[in-house]
Amino acid sequence: MANPKKMNFNKETYLNNLKLYFESYSPISEKSWKLIENLAHFQTIKKGEILLENGEICRNLYFIAKGILRTFITDEQGNFYNKNLFFENKLACSKVSSMLQTPSSFTIEALEDCILINLNYKEYIRLINENDDLKNFYIAYLEKNWVIEKEQIEVALVMQNATERYLSLLEKNPTMADRVPLLHIASHLGITPTQLSRIRKSLEKKL
Repeated sequence: MANPKKMNFNKETYLNNLKLYFESYSPISEKSWKLIENLAHFQTIKKGEILLENGEICRNLYFIAKGILRTFITDEQGNFYNKNLFFENKLACSKVSSMLQTPSSFTIEALEDCILINLNYKEYIRLINENDDLKNFYIAYLEKNWVIEKEQIEVALVMQNATERYLSLLEKNPTMADRVPLLHIASHLGITPTQLSRIRKSLEKKL
């Protein structure tokens, strides 16, 4: 994991974005927010740096204040598959590794220079267990990200073609095509870069 570097930015702005993220799921009290804020530690990493290695236990939640992270799996032949692409104002981590305190099955890498707000996972869960409003947030967060969106992704893989899934990604993240290399978008979609190039050219002709 990269060491924290000298940071010149407005921390209050990013902390407020984190608070808004929590409150987008469920209202939280000022008392509970202060408890979360006291856990928050800023970290910056450069494009291409590894945040979490495959096989390492994930001990933090990472709120992306600025930048993009990708989570990817590498097979024995060295081929990689992008499990997720995380943009600003999203939480990223190896959830199973954090919950079970077992080695992560994937790697987290910065696709841009990133500013992160790290929350120690064990302390975060302790606060959730001790505060009902944070517990309500956590339930709503799990339902949206690990039930609803997971099912939508699974359905899309079966019911939508690659073009439809690409358009859906762009709808959620309009700047993706300009910020993420085609190689990584294609990997996330489960297609080759050549196939993605054809899809993009076909869409351009329709405009």
